[in-house]
Amino acid sequence: MDHTLEAERYLVRAAPVEFADFYAAEWQGVFRPLAVILRDVDLAHEATDEAMTRAYQHWSRVRCMDNPSGWVYRVALNWSRTQLRRRAIAARLLPHETLDPGEPVVEPGLVGAVAQLPMRQREVVVLRYVLDWSEVEIAAALGIPRGTVKSRLHRALARLREEMS
Repeated sequence: MDHTLEAERYLVRAAPVEFADFYAAEWQGVFRPLAVILRDVDLAHEATDEAMTRAYQHWSRVRCMDNPSGWVYRVALNWSRTQLRRRAIAARLLPHETLDPGEPVVEPGLVGAVAQLPMRQREVVVLRYVLDWSEVEIAAALGIPRGTVKSRLHRALARLREEMS
């Protein structure tokens, strides 16, 4: 039997187990920063589940990436942005409906200050200081240059210092 074919069959059989391990290890790491960034626990949960589903569908490609959890995070973030745009449109069409921002995941005073930041600044702050990702990891996950990460962090921290003082 061709060893390449045998290896491919093994990978197909092994993928669900390997993905299950990935899911168990990485789900919270994708969900928690999204919950803080989005200020909506339910949306973060849905986005994480959606991204994990897409990762499972494309696991043979995703598992070979340098940072599979970064890819999943970016998919979840993009999906949630789409949902937020849809909500904004619905809110304009139906202004009497209010959107629940969800429960904070971290200390309430900090959540309020971080919540005042623009979304792109919130993203880098949470990824850097909640998940302790490096600037390089953040840049790769968001698909932006490292310098952009640094400038967003700088501006966000300046605003937070001003807000908290």
